[in-house]
Amino acid sequence: MLDLPDDFVKVLKSATRVAVLTGAGISAESGVPTFRGEEGLWKKFRAEELATVEAFITNPELVWEWYLWRRQLMADVKPNPGHYALVEMEEYYDNFTLITQNVDGLHRRAGSKNILELHGNIELNKCFNCGRPFVGEVNINAGAMPVCDCGGKIRPDVVWFGEMLPERAINGAFEASTGAELFFSVGTSALVHPAASMPVTAKQNGAYLIEINLEPTPLTDYCDFYIHGKSGEILPQIIERLTK
Repeated sequence: MLDLPDDFVKVLKSATRVAVLTGAGISAESGVPTFRGEEGLWKKFRAEELATVEAFITNPELVWEWYLWRRQLMADVKPNPGHYALVEMEEYYDNFTLITQNVDGLHRRAGSKNILELHGNIELNKCFNCGRPFVGEVNINAGAMPVCDCGGKIRPDVVWFGEMLPERAINGAFEASTGAELFFSVGTSALVHPAASMPVTAKQNGAYLIEINLEPTPLTDYCDFYIHGKSGEILPQIIERLTK
């Protein structure tokens, strides 16, 4: 069993406002493939060349081929015990916010509800022009790109390089960070802003700050408690301590 300090256990059991920030680390434990293709056509491109507004305007079919290929890779990937532990954590606390930098949709698949996806969700689509969500299958082999009622082309609902983060998600994330009594930073490098500043915001506003990661980060020395290891192993143990 994980050895947890008494001050952490006290906050863990008494807190009512909890926020969690997750990064690529939690998804890596599920075997989520990298953004860049390693075979065939995709060897010729970098993510920075395809995940842009300019690329979509110039060659929407190519961009869609890449995203449909990525979706196919994700089809067999499943949430891991870390994802499911966060579902249990949400059920325990009255006020719980899950903030994620991941676009893989694994938190949703696991059953988490109050999620703020800072970079969007690769499983969802929206209109390039008006931003309206598009529900339906994308089939670029049918000879025409899917279009919205407004006439705009349909695109993946993810944040591309050079784009602003969704206003609702970023505002909600900082609001949750500011109000949190307990804040978890899980599997994130703490290098990519603005997400990297959210744990700091939480700590500056009185939150007890926990980091779970395989490697120390710029955040580690600032934390109240750092746990080295896999979130899929550590989070279930924290839930067990929380609920017993």
